[in-house]
Amino acid sequence: MSDKFKNQKFGSIRSACLKKGELWEDPEFPANNKSLFYSKVDNDIEWKRPSELCKVPKLVIEGVSCDDLVQGELGNTWFVTACASLVLQKKMFEKVVPNLKEQEWDEYSEKPKYAGVFHFSFWRFGQWIDIVVDDRLPTKNGKLVFCHSKSRNEFWSALLEKAYAKLYGDYESLTEGDTADALVDFTGGVAEKLVLMNINLQDDQMKMALFRKLRDASENQALINCNIQCKPEETGKELPQGLILGHGYNITKVAEINVDKKYQGAIGASKLLMVRMANPWGVKEWNGPWADGSAEWNKIGQTEWTKLGLKFQQEGEFWMAFDDFVSYLTNVDVCHFVNTAIISLKKSWNESIMHSEWSVQGRNGGCVYDSPTFLSNPQYVFDIIQEEDTILVSLEQHDIQPGRQHFGRTLNTIGYRIMKVEENRIYRMHIPGEHILSSDMVKGRSIFGTSKLFKGRYVIVPCTEKSGEHGPFMLRLYTSSKASGRELTKEGPTKTCPCSKLPLIVTTLTVKKLEGVTKPAGSKVKTFDPKVVVRCEGEKVVSRVVKEDQGGKQRVNTADAEFDFKVTFYRKKPDEPITIEVINTNSFVDDFCCEARVDEHGGEDGKDVKCTVYGKGKEKDMERPGNVHVFVRSSHDLQFL
Repeated sequence: MSDKFKNQKFGSIRSACLKKGELWEDPEFPANNKSLFYSKVDNDIEWKRPSELCKVPKLVIEGVSCDDLVQGELGNTWFVTACASLVLQKKMFEKVVPNLKEQEWDEYSEKPKYAGVFHFSFWRFGQWIDIVVDDRLPTKNGKLVFCHSKSRNEFWSALLEKAYAKLYGDYESLTEGDTADALVDFTGGVAEKLVLMNINLQDDQMKMALFRKLRDASENQALINCNIQCKPEETGKELPQGLILGHGYNITKVAEINVDKKYQGAIGASKLLMVRMANPWGVKEWNGPWADGSAEWNKIGQTEWTKLGLKFQQEGEFWMAFDDFVSYLTNVDVCHFVNTAIISLKKSWNESIMHSEWSVQGRNGGCVYDSPTFLSNPQYVFDIIQEEDTILVSLEQHDIQPGRQHFGRTLNTIGYRIMKVEENRIYRMHIPGEHILSSDMVKGRSIFGTSKLFKGRYVIVPCTEKSGEHGPFMLRLYTSSKASGRELTKEGPTKTCPCSKLPLIVTTLTVKKLEGVTKPAGSKVKTFDPKVVVRCEGEKVVSRVVKEDQGGKQRVNTADAEFDFKVTFYRKKPDEPITIEVINTNSFVDDFCCEARVDEHGGEDGKDVKCTVYGKGKEKDMERPGNVHVFVRSSHDLQFL
């Protein structure tokens, strides 16, 4: 179900207009200069309906094509490129332009449907919204001024652009933007923006990693665009090789062609790395190697090339060698579609979507990790429950300010930090955890990143470049297993009722390593794969299993194991020790090895403690071989750690 933008309902509006026998005029986006520009006035523009521009207007004529769009005067090549990508995906196009047949002009219909009103759907920060527009369009001398189709009587692109302009407040606000962001609005996908100059393409491994990233995205049906970045005044300039500066191209396939031995002599290679592109502008094309009619195609017959997978799907496509691609193109935008289906033949991801804001109430501490204000930013905790997992992160800020105090797009420079925290962390961080990852800081609507993380609990901190900046945002996390992403909002424990008591101290304990701990006598387990179980006042936290020693060898009887396992407890009985059980894992029954007891609090500066280990039950006072090394830190201020 879509939200109704400005609470305008297409069906109700059309029914009311048909009943009255009049064409709708949108009071929320009137046909005047305010809907056109925020910085200038153009008195030459006339607003006209499609029926005033041609005899038989249509939304779509004989299907949509990526090469039938004209940019117009706005210079929003990014939007036109996104539209060209959208039409490649029929289901997505029909989501953005819903009920296409129902909205279409039909002069032969017995029941009139046309009332000068149309509607379109966009995905905005986790929610589809339905935007209604009338069909009065900006013209000069009887011709459409902004984005339109090459056919004079096809109007889907002009009306779609009008709906998008209404979303942003006026047409001028569409002058600047990113293709990737528009594709997210069209599809609900996740945007990744690649600047090739930031990748060391002189390194063959880095270049091959980029190729595989694009190939995998292509195979997963991602929408991919590329362009040659340039100064605004150079947009549209043609390079000697036929490529156009500033114009976007759709990447329709990325292929690694393994050449059959019988063709290798003629082709001169055993493998080809190739990129197929579509030119939505319908003018110049690439004229270098692998261009139409180039010598490369003559090395073997067209039938043989088709068998190898080097073929065309539509008009306006051309192939480039990947080496040429990275030599000429500067930017690549990828709109990923992350599969979250429970049952699927493809890899499925678990999704966590969280909304918040950098606010004037203090949740806006800037991006400097060790600054005193950094941890005042919003904080989100998530778990990696596998031994190792890949996480995808998408941070998107709202680019339209409520009430339009500012015109155009208002963007902060944004990024995020990830830190490893205690396994049982449930309150906000007050001291930075182990720093794992810092994203780039980008002045754009979104930033995307991916990283491999080991098992444990983590906190991600979305941030703006400077403290004091504000604005709403959406954070999306994707992991192979359920990450249970959620915002940390409470600073520490609070009284649940008047008769309850607050903890007296907070203690953070780090189990650093085991030294010389042995298996119990009579153990039938051949190897020694220890884990630790930390207990405090009824709470139990279990570590990961450490399977090998630092030399990569399996342990047999004695364990020297590095853990770096951290927990935090809010303690009402600080005189009772924290216990650490050392367990040898087994497929059937785990072996208890020994137990350490931590009586030391450590103070606010913390203290390293070498703990003696004991048995349990009747042997609880009997020392056993080995030691457990810990770092312990405590404070009576429950918001200190």
